[in-house]
Parts: sequence; C-alpha cells; structure tokens
Amino acid sequence: MIKEKIQTLHKLIQHHNYRYYVLDDPEVSDSEYDQLMRELQSLEAEHPEFITDDSPTQRVGAVPLSAFEQVKHQVPMLSLGNVFSEEELKAFDKRLHDRLDIEAEIEYVAEPKLDGLAVSLLYEDGKLVQAATRGDGSTGENVTQNIRTIQSIPLKLLGNYPSVLEVRGEVIMPKDGFEAFNAKARETGEKTFVNPRNAAAGSLRQLDSRITAQRPLDMYCYAMGRVEGINLPATHYEMLQQLNSWGLRINPEIRIVEGVTGCEAYYQRMGEIRQSLSYEIDGVVYKVNQFKLQEALGFVSRAPRWATAHKFPAQEEMSEILDVEFQVGRTGAITPVARLKPTFVGGVTVSNATLHNMDEVERKDVRIGDRVIIRRAGDVIPEVARVVTEQRPDNTVAINLPTACPVCGSEVEKAEGEAIARCTGGLYCAAQRKESIKHFASRKAMDIDGLGDKLVDQLFDEKLIEHIDDLYQLNIDDVAALERMGKKSAENLINALAASKKNELSRFIYALGIREVGEATAKSLAHYFDEKVVANAAKNRRKRRSLRHKHLAQFMRTSRAKRIEKTLSALMHANNETLQKIDDVGPVVASHIQHFFKQKHNRDIIRKLLAAGIHWSAPAAPVENNELSLKGNIYVLTGKLSHITRGEAKAKLEALGAKVTGSVSKKTTAVIAGEKAGSKLTKAKKLGLKIYNEEQMLTELFIA
Repeated sequence: MIKEKIQTLHKLIQHHNYRYYVLDDPEVSDSEYDQLMRELQSLEAEHPEFITDDSPTQRVGAVPLSAFEQVKHQVPMLSLGNVFSEEELKAFDKRLHDRLDIEAEIEYVAEPKLDGLAVSLLYEDGKLVQAATRGDGSTGENVTQNIRTIQSIPLKLLGNYPSVLEVRGEVIMPKDGFEAFNAKARETGEKTFVNPRNAAAGSLRQLDSRITAQRPLDMYCYAMGRVEGINLPATHYEMLQQLNSWGLRINPEIRIVEGVTGCEAYYQRMGEIRQSLSYEIDGVVYKVNQFKLQEALGFVSRAPRWATAHKFPAQEEMSEILDVEFQVGRTGAITPVARLKPTFVGGVTVSNATLHNMDEVERKDVRIGDRVIIRRAGDVIPEVARVVTEQRPDNTVAINLPTACPVCGSEVEKAEGEAIARCTGGLYCAAQRKESIKHFASRKAMDIDGLGDKLVDQLFDEKLIEHIDDLYQLNIDDVAALERMGKKSAENLINALAASKKNELSRFIYALGIREVGEATAKSLAHYFDEKVVANAAKNRRKRRSLRHKHLAQFMRTSRAKRIEKTLSALMHANNETLQKIDDVGPVVASHIQHFFKQKHNRDIIRKLLAAGIHWSAPAAPVENNELSLKGNIYVLTGKLSHITRGEAKAKLEALGAKVTGSVSKKTTAVIAGEKAGSKLTKAKKLGLKIYNEEQMLTELFIA
C-alpha cells in the first residue's frame, strides 16, 4: 500500500513538473505542489526501502566526484557548418537542390541557435541513466549527477516512450539567472562569468552536484541520437513534438519554413525579438525537415549536409582602453567607464564599456592602455569581459577610485564589504536630483498628489525646480504654463504641495532618500529620537524641581516647533554608537546615515525645507502591552493577496508593532505568501522559515 502510494506521488509530481517546466502551464499552485513533495519526502523517510533513483526527491545528494569519467557517444555528436549572409544561405540551399536534383522549395525547420553547452541524455526504459557533454563529438564527460539537478529535465519519461532513447540538447543559463549570479558574485568578491554560455558550462562541470543545483540552469532538446523500440516519425518537426510528449522540453520558437525566403524571414524575426528572449542566442539553425531527404543528403566530414547555422554578428571583439572616467548614476552609484578605441561589436561601433565597479577592476586587473575583450549583448551596455594580459603594454596606468564625486564634489562612500561606491550628496548632486525629487514626492514618502514622474521631468527640464526645496516655491502661473497642465491642474498641484507640509517625521526621513533607510527603519529612527527629545525635556524639568506630568504634556503641546527642531537635530548629529542602539540599524546603515548628514549640501536643503513650512505631528507610539502585539517580529509579504492589498496588510502588521521588510533573511520571522509568490518564497523554504498564506495571516496574525 505504501509502495503504491509512493509510486502514485512519483507520477503525479512528474506530471506537474512537465506542466510547469516543459509546457509553462502549471495546473496547481506552488503550495499544492509543495504539499505533494513534502508528503513524498515524509513517506520515503519512513520507508527508505522504497526510494528509487527516478524519485523526484533524488535530484541532488550524491557525493562530490574527484574527476569526470569519459563517455563514448554511440552516435557521434556532429558540429554544424555556418553561413553569415543571405548570399551564403542561397548557396547552401542551391547545393541541396543540386544534390537532391529537385526544383521544388525545400521545407526546413528553423530553430534558435542557443548559446550554451551541448549534451546527450540517455534514457533506458524511460529512466535517465546517463548524461554526457559533447566533448570532441566522439567522447564527452559523464555529467549525470549534475544533469539530474536541472528541474526541466525529467528523471523519467512520460507516455509511450521507447525502450532506449538518446536525446541531444543545449544546457543554458537564462539571462536573468546569469545577471543575478554575477551581481551576487560581485557583492561577495567571487569570480564572475564572462557570458551565459561560460556560466552554463562552468556550472555543469562542477564536481559537486550540490553547487550545480544552486545554479539556474535549463535545457532545450533539439535532436535524437540512438533510439530503440519505437517507429520514428517522417519529419524532424514531428520528432520534436514526440520528444515534447515524452516530457522533454523543446524551444517554443521552432518553426517550419519554406525555402530561402522563409529562412531569411525567420532569421530577421529572431534578430528583432532576440533581446526579449529569456536566453542568449547567437544565430539560428536550419534543418531539412524530411528525414528521407536528410538521409539522401548525408554528411560531409563531421557535419551534416542537410543543416547549417546562420550566425548573428559577433558580440565579442578586442579593443584598447584609452582612458577611464567615473559616471554617477541616479542612485549615486559611481561606475568606472572605459573609453575605448572605437570597435565594431555586435553590429554597432562601441566607444565606451562599463567596468561595473572597482572590485571588478581589481579582480580583472584592468589598466588604462590594456587590450581587452569587449562583450556586447544586444541593447545591454557593453562591458569589458577580460584583459588580454599576454598583450599588455609596458606603459599601462592603474585605475583609482576618486575620493570626491566627479559631479558635485561630495564625499564618495564605499562601505566595507560592498562593491559599489556612491556619492553622498543625494539631495544636491546634479546626477541624482531628479530621482531624489521623484522619490521625495512618492506615495510612501511625502505623498504629493499629482506630482508624478513626467511632471517632475517637465519642472526640472523647464528649470522651474533644481532642488527639492524649490517645489515649495512654485506658483500657479508658472506651473499652468507647462504643456498639458492648465490653471486647474496647477492649483491642484500647489494645494497638494501645501498639504504635504504637514506630514509624519518618519515619512520625511524616508523621503530624504538615505541609503538603506526604508519605511520601517525611518519609523524606528523617528520614534527613537522623538522619545529621546521628550525624555531629555523631562530630565531637564527634574533638575529645575518642576517635574510634573502636566509640564511635560505642556511641552509636547506648546513647543511643537522646538520639539521638531530638536528631534531632527538629534538624528542629524547622532554618532555611530547611538544609531546602532536603534532597531534595524547596524554598522552599515549607521554609516550611511552619518555620511548623508555630514554633507553640508544635504543639511542646507533640509533647513530650507523646514523654512518652507514642513512640520509633522508626533510619531504614533509603538504597540506595547497588547496581547496581539507583534513587536520584535519581522515579516516579508510576497505574491498577490485577494482580500486586502499588500499595503493594507503591511499597515496592519506595523500597527501591531511588527517590522515589514522587502527581503528574506535568517532574521525573518515568517513570510506571508499570496498567489504567484516567487523567489522570496523559494528562499524562505530553503531557510526553513514559517510561511503563512493569506487566510492564515488574517486568522492567526490579525485575529479576523
């Protein structure tokens, strides 16, 4: 009975894997899938004698290898010839017509040429028994343990599969996974990959499959090798559909096309959508669709006559670094940019390339005067992929991070353990002003109704505002003169600006845009320093022997302006030790706060904002002595909620004293997951955190 239950769960989970990873059409929610997996894990833990190699729970777990063993391909994995122009494509098509002695248009299957690592998968009686890299086409490396970690590759085939099936395909790392991996590697000072192909190859060739399992790999199948126990269809396209029915993923962009005209149209279309694809391609592949025609055409050397690759222009070329300049982004990030000897890369002339940050400069040992490999991936900013050290001249010059912002002269801050250096003149720096104003006006900050991004752009471009405080000097006539505004819209904006002057201290602190000071941290700062000012007032009254509750209350009622001034002043002059006494403020955030208020430009603008009339009421007291208090708990909201908005849920949690953050860590108390929750939910599961669904949040946290 238990064995049958386990086998039923195998089939059910395999079916859902097929719907999710191969068809991109899941039938169940993530939570329902997780329940099935947990049930299977529980049964297998109680009955290990029923664990099989093709169980969905057995993707990772083998001990690391000391080396890869060699695998001889029973059917060689051949390479492809290339064409680089329409003329060469026509010549390829003519050769096929001549050899076949036909006049009719040849039917081709056109496929994206994936930029990854070719592999061969061997299934026996439907079970994955071996996986190997292409190698030299005759012999590859056994990477079975690592292939098993890729979720889109079935451990057991579906349906009426053959007794033996060898399938070929390409293992890739999707673009978003590649960018996320490199970003994390830069933060931790680890080695980055030059491109997604290298990332896929490096990940698949890890001797420890547990490392491979952490890499976001995927696979698309495009051919069969050895097949036994089934009659094959008549065409390549039908064969691909057959693979798909057995649970193997094929590329959704595969098309049947007619002749050279159809091939060229497909090539143009793929070039147009190339950047919107989730994976890298470096061209397209054309294959004669009819197997009987493929057989008649045969092979030449180590390539089939019936297929060719139509390559896109090269995206990596060599150039020379003439100089390095430092650019300041809208968030203050300071990026070294290489000025290059103009080089034609990926269809355009490239004169500049990003060096990302100084950690990358040091890791790659980039110097002015170096010869370097430039990589360009479509519309992505070109980057210096690596230095050609074997061609390094003797007169290269080291690259050094400036100590002052090249735009405004403010101090440059580079926190310990961080890769990115930043300008600290956030409110003043010309490179950051526009974004600072947009943030200041946003709903979670000062909530200035009607002051959207486009209007900020207009005000800024028409020189009606230069700094944040200029907002409160605007008049109706100037605003009404802007395109698509008018007097009524201008009046509404001026009224909204006037209304925003009375706000909350925490909103004002958040609106300043201090690095890593989000809403929750801003509230903690506001409470702490307001309470400190009140406590100091009480202490001073004690000294004057006039301590009575009514005196303190009177201070809080009648000395509002004085209290505002003292509260903000206390924050602006707080030292590192004081700041770290506050919840959520560690050494890094404390450093950001100190650097921000240290800049005279920022202090001047704050004084002007206060002079314009910005004021606030006392912060609401945090929840104390409440049986429903969630004080000290940290929650993360992810996914779509049905009964209330995430903003409403956040407000309710904070009203009960909880902190709501945007990222999952070991400090997180629980994650509240709505529909279509993504990576945050995945990370929470890996960390073993408590997870609430919306109903549990309403009934267990809010006591609905």
